[in-house]
Amino acid sequence: MSKRKLIVFLPALNEEDSIGDVIRAIPREFNPLLEVKVLVINDGSTDQTVKVAKEAGADYIWSSENNMGLGAAVRKGLQESVRLGADIGVMIDADREYPPEQIPDIIKPILDGEAEYTMGSRFMNRVRGMKFHRRIGNYIFTFLQSLILRRWIYDGQSGLRGFSRLAMEHAEIVHDYNYAQVLTLNLVRKGFRVKEIPISYKVRTTGESFITFRGYLSKVVPAIVKELRRPVKKVIKREAIRQSLQS
Repeated sequence: MSKRKLIVFLPALNEEDSIGDVIRAIPREFNPLLEVKVLVINDGSTDQTVKVAKEAGADYIWSSENNMGLGAAVRKGLQESVRLGADIGVMIDADREYPPEQIPDIIKPILDGEAEYTMGSRFMNRVRGMKFHRRIGNYIFTFLQSLILRRWIYDGQSGLRGFSRLAMEHAEIVHDYNYAQVLTLNLVRKGFRVKEIPISYKVRTTGESFITFRGYLSKVVPAIVKELRRPVKKVIKREAIRQSLQS
């Protein structure tokens, strides 16, 4: 039986202090039916991110000369994963905040046919050490997302997510600054099933996040409005899913 290809991609901007540890911790042989490869999306780093990533075992490196923005980097990661033949994709931040060891948990609902899109949820477990303004900002924007989707979301800003190939092929991110809310809105509106998985979380100890509350208000909110105004066709219909599960 031929193996399915899992590509774990890491958007990275000046993460030389952490990306090596993340790549080395990515499980490679947890499923005999999966071939695991690592892709780094180097978003205009000016440090040794690429060198460290290669030494740690990254299989593919895609580099931009200039900083595109996190949303653009995730978009490119999805596109490159499809181009490289991934059957399943996982996105994980390169800053050591999210546990690579839980990648098997993230893709299990996809392998089992329960979802096409998964998100690691920090807030389904107890979170310690997160700065107050980040926690409040996360709560506010996750609550907004829950209202729009009319379903409860625990962690709308997670940096650990899984995708079926079909989800990667149809995912659209309408702005370059960030991806978190608009990507989920886009996929859910297209009929893709989403499932949250409890994960552990470790507060960043190296580098510095570029995400700010002011940036979210000025850039993410307009992007959410833009996404909701766009006409979107259902890719997966619920009735088709039910029939496929029953057959």
